Amino acid sequence: MENSGDNNGSGVAIKDRRPEALGDLKVLPDELICYILENLTPRDVGRLACVSSVMYIFCNEEPLWMSLCVRKASGLLQYKGSWKKTTLQLEDPPIEYASRRPLHFDGFYSPFLYRRFYRCNTSLDAFSFDNQVLKARKVCTLEEFKHACNETDVVLLSGLADTWPARTTWTVDQLSMKYGDTTFKISQKGVKNISMKFNDYVSYMKVQRDEDPLYIFDAKFGEAAPGLLKDYSVPHLFQEDLFAVLDRDQRPSYQWFIVGPERSGASWHVDPALTSAWNTLLSGRKRWALYPPGRVPLGVTVHVNDEDGDVNIESPSSLQWWLDFYPLLADDDKPIECTQHPGETIFVPSGWWHCVLNLETTIAVTQNFVDSNNFEFVCLDMAPGYRHKGICRAGLLALDEGSHDDKSLSYPDMTRKEKRVRINSSRESQNCEEAINDVSKSYNLWKQGFSYDISFLEKFLDEERDHYNFPWSSGNCIGQREMREWLYKLWIGKPEMRELVWKGACLAVNAGKWLERLEEIRNFHDLPPLKPEERLPVGTGSNPVYLMADCAVKIFVEDGLESSLYGLGTELEFYSLLSKANSRLKSHIPEILASGILYLENGLYKVVSWGGKGVPDVIGKCNLISQNPREDSFPFGIWSKKQFEFKRVGKSVCKNTSDGCKGIWPYVITKRCKGKIFAQLRDTLSWEDMLNLASFLGEQLRNLHLLPYPPFDDLTLSSFKQKMELKNGRMENFLSESNIPVEWEVFIRTLNEKKKDVASRLTNWGDPIPGTLIEKVDEYIPDDFAKFLDVYKDENGQNKVCKPCSWIHSDIMDDNVHMVQCSASSYSSGNAADSGPRDTGSMNGFDGSGEEKSWRPTHILDFSDLSIGDPIYDLIPIHLDVFRGDSRLLKQLLEGYKLPLLRRKLQPLSGDDKFARLSYHTMCYCILHEENVLGAIFGMWKGLRMAKSWEEVELKVWGELNNYNGFL
Repeated sequence: MENSGDNNGSGVAIKDRRPEALGDLKVLPDELICYILENLTPRDVGRLACVSSVMYIFCNEEPLWMSLCVRKASGLLQYKGSWKKTTLQLEDPPIEYASRRPLHFDGFYSPFLYRRFYRCNTSLDAFSFDNQVLKARKVCTLEEFKHACNETDVVLLSGLADTWPARTTWTVDQLSMKYGDTTFKISQKGVKNISMKFNDYVSYMKVQRDEDPLYIFDAKFGEAAPGLLKDYSVPHLFQEDLFAVLDRDQRPSYQWFIVGPERSGASWHVDPALTSAWNTLLSGRKRWALYPPGRVPLGVTVHVNDEDGDVNIESPSSLQWWLDFYPLLADDDKPIECTQHPGETIFVPSGWWHCVLNLETTIAVTQNFVDSNNFEFVCLDMAPGYRHKGICRAGLLALDEGSHDDKSLSYPDMTRKEKRVRINSSRESQNCEEAINDVSKSYNLWKQGFSYDISFLEKFLDEERDHYNFPWSSGNCIGQREMREWLYKLWIGKPEMRELVWKGACLAVNAGKWLERLEEIRNFHDLPPLKPEERLPVGTGSNPVYLMADCAVKIFVEDGLESSLYGLGTELEFYSLLSKANSRLKSHIPEILASGILYLENGLYKVVSWGGKGVPDVIGKCNLISQNPREDSFPFGIWSKKQFEFKRVGKSVCKNTSDGCKGIWPYVITKRCKGKIFAQLRDTLSWEDMLNLASFLGEQLRNLHLLPYPPFDDLTLSSFKQKMELKNGRMENFLSESNIPVEWEVFIRTLNEKKKDVASRLTNWGDPIPGTLIEKVDEYIPDDFAKFLDVYKDENGQNKVCKPCSWIHSDIMDDNVHMVQCSASSYSSGNAADSGPRDTGSMNGFDGSGEEKSWRPTHILDFSDLSIGDPIYDLIPIHLDVFRGDSRLLKQLLEGYKLPLLRRKLQPLSGDDKFARLSYHTMCYCILHEENVLGAIFGMWKGLRMAKSWEEVELKVWGELNNYNGFL
């Protein structure tokens, strides 16, 4: 490219230096070169700056160094006056930045770099807008607000914050004086775990020249600065919040403290879970742009994951959109707009696209909420599948091209082959005419028939969806467990809303279909009719569970039919052995009243009883068992389940043989326990109650781990010894020449298989697991988990291991421990585990007699996740979920447990004594756990996110185990 014109006054055109300076890279557009540089290390970028004059220009651009910095930074950040200097200070060791006079070169012109430079340095003081559609209105009553929403949907309100202290105290100067050393979370594209002290952030705001500046957008500001919560109150128009029934640590983030300089803002998005929001501005001016649901703004690209329905959005920065895309819009295509001033509150309804640009330094507070108006939309957003998620955000553009004609507007049988919904390219080189055509297409499709109405949107749900089997979208604001608990709490706690809650539950968890299946089971066993409060599954667990007057019904559906059969089969085998051994544990497990299989045949439901032995005909047709089992055996018992778990790791035989056997559901009916689950009581229990609970769990783990497990019979051993095809195509004996006892073989091999992709799995889980630790995970865990066993020969020459092998529950969490109320005196007068329950009819621990009441544990629930292996595994859910990481409670449990966790002290390997630490074994199990245990660990111990090694995490979380005299 040559510059046309006399650029140096000599009348001679300046030669374009780009081709020579870039060499073979000259064929790449400037935008792509910048993208490549953003993915290099700071040191490599510094080296490239020395290659040529043009590369020097590319490599010294501040937006590049900002990108490098926010990608590398973690934890507390302090801006050093430039992004290059700040980034170099983050290197290990830090690189001193020598400030030199920048070099200037003629003969190079880049429209891409120039536009970005302009956006970084432009001022918005005189920024003008074509219109001001929304005007602030004074609304006093809820009826007036509803009337205003009927007129414009989006409403700009005045007067709601007039009495707030924040109205006068939330200024930069006053907040600096009071919260200058307080740390707040930073939000910006590409930012993960960055925070800044408020005074440091103010210093940054004053000197920054960024296109998309760092933005305080902190959802946990109430923890860092509790005083801020006292400075405002939720406006009376937005008091209803149905997420409030969840505990604070269970509900999704919903309130944010927002501070940002000129040019900062929020790019185009739809609020999470289709919630509604209110946003009150206390200082500065904000410019808002909004589009109705389903109408995707120009420049925005929507990606819908076809596995879990997660929706990802690519959008230009707020400033770039207003400068580069807004001018392309025809009048009919322009968004609803307004400028928000201090003291004004904007209401953003469910599903609305919105974009915010700060015209000057602003301070605001915002909250998202679920109320009666958007409840069904939130439930819809949580539902499994992907198509409805794309429709809610991208409207009819989420459908295949050519499927928008009038004949297709019946919609239920529409399918979408293209899962990646590309609405429009945001490349700056996009042709303007092309952009205008895309806008018109988007607008016409939106007008053609899209309706943000729940009866319309629910037609796009996958009819075959199964809330307990479909992948859960990682973009959902709460987990599956929290979702089910939320619905159940609303169902029980707000009976006046049951009609609405039922509609939401049918959308989210297919409640209507599960109720239909429950009724068939109830009729077969002649159970009493359901009461209204019993129609919804309880909100915990991975399978639908219904609590009736005297019994509980669990329908096994998790992970498909084959997994369900192993869950029920193992549980039935366990109960059989429990009875034969006459274990004390038997009195602390709910009695099984009935079990069987419900199946759909020729459109009719049928039920067959099944006690775990033999294979019912309906299951035999599915070819899940390769050999004919004996009628008195448990074909879906524990050893078959262990083989299945190994195969399911995905590295050998991973085909789901039950794919062709749909419409079959195993179930079990157990006697209902009195009292309440621990999850409902956690916040009301005294410290003494918690210590007694820890002792109880220690005693029951002892009883569980002493219970003998089934021996290998000839059929099982033959199955274990058969050759299995491995992923690499080799064939080898499952029990090759290993000296590992047969009962440990599958446990160890499964761990070794999980180890192979552990780094990628942790990366997919992402925040809050520190990336620096993920990089070190392979060197931390053993190369072979057989080293945990320390195999040796006894006096008879038999192979022995240092670990005891036992039944393990695997899932003792706060919803699987049952407690009843009793008087404190009766609790302390005898054995808590053996004393009978006493229903005092009291509330909150008191019955009015003046005598304090306590809660004592009585039962452990849900044995469908049973396994056999290292008993240490059972400590993981108890310590993290029940004890919430309290080492004092873990110590109390171990005092009641009294069994060895090692039969003898492991000998250090090659001078490395980590194998002798029980904490090391447990930490490795956490890393390889099928659930995101590490997310819980780094969520509870936030300081560990800055840990330099896994050993630091291990000793902080599990160090108490090393004090346990767990050796014979």
